[in-house]
Amino acid sequence: MAVSQLDALNRAPVEQAAGWLAACNTSRRWIQQVLAGRPYRDTATLLSAADRAARELDWDEVRQALNAHPGIGERAEGQGTEARWSRNEQAAVAGSDEAVRRALRDGNAAYQQRFGHVFLIRAAGRSAEEMLAELHRRLGNDERSERAEVTGELAQITRLRLERLLAR
Repeated sequence: MAVSQLDALNRAPVEQAAGWLAACNTSRRWIQQVLAGRPYRDTATLLSAADRAARELDWDEVRQALNAHPGIGERAEGQGTEARWSRNEQAAVAGSDEAVRRALRDGNAAYQQRFGHVFLIRAAGRSAEEMLAELHRRLGNDERSERAEVTGELAQITRLRLERLLAR
């Protein structure tokens, strides 16, 4: 039987494993914490540790990870794994009508003006209309509430991407 992706992650040199993990979450602390837990006995243990590490990031570390995420409706540039996954996750936006895409662009601009960072939402499995409704709802959040939501969304995205990495 071939080596599983979990076995490959457990055995890979630090730099190589860090590169794979960076496609899931670019926070240096998150990557370091996940690497520090190696070897993982099973996927569930890895996912649990990775989720805990993502949810425990402080705001500066979350902001670091946000820098790798394009706004909803913006096309991720580059050929790397993270950029390809981002384009795939946002496919619902690309396929939506122009009025919804325009509303998302306008909402993103208002959100960035209000909170000073990109609007982050788990796009996978959501329609453009659902994401637009969430954007409008979250514009009403106070700073503390929004930071908690962003951290939760980042943890969800991280988990989905880690599952995708392990399924390769």
